[in-house]
Amino acid sequence: MRIVVTDGYALNPGDLSWGIIERLGELTVYERTSVDLVVERCNEADVILTNKTPVSKGDLEELANTKLISVLATGYNIVDVKAAKERNIIVCNVPAYGTASVAQHTFALLLELTNHTGKNAASVSGGDWVRSKDWS
Repeated sequence: MRIVVTDGYALNPGDLSWGIIERLGELTVYERTSVDLVVERCNEADVILTNKTPVSKGDLEELANTKLISVLATGYNIVDVKAAKERNIIVCNVPAYGTASVAQHTFALLLELTNHTGKNAASVSGGDWVRSKDWS
C-alpha cells in the first residue's frame, strides 16, 4: 500500500515519529504540497493523508489508485467529498484530535486569569524577587 502525506510539516514538525504509519505500507512524506502538485505527488497513492492541502474534483479524476483520503483534522472541507464518493473513495477525518490539548489550554488560561502566572514568571525572571527588600 502506498501512503502519501501531503503536508507533513503541519502534522509533524519533526518531534514525532512516522513509524506507526510506515508499518502500514510505503510512506512518502512531503513537508508541504501546493495545489498544483497534488496529482503529481499523489498519483500512485492508495491513501492520502492531508491536513491543509486541498484535494479537488479535478485531482480526484486523475488519482486512479486512491482508495482513502484522511484529513488529519476535525473537518474535511478541503476535500471534494461528492467527487470522492462518485469514485468510491472513502473520506474521513479525526473529529476529536484536539480534545485533550483544548482542555489543557483552557486550564492554562484559567490559571493565567486567576493566578497571573505569566506576570509572576516575568517578575521572577526579571529579578524582582532577588531585589525585593521584603522577600527573597
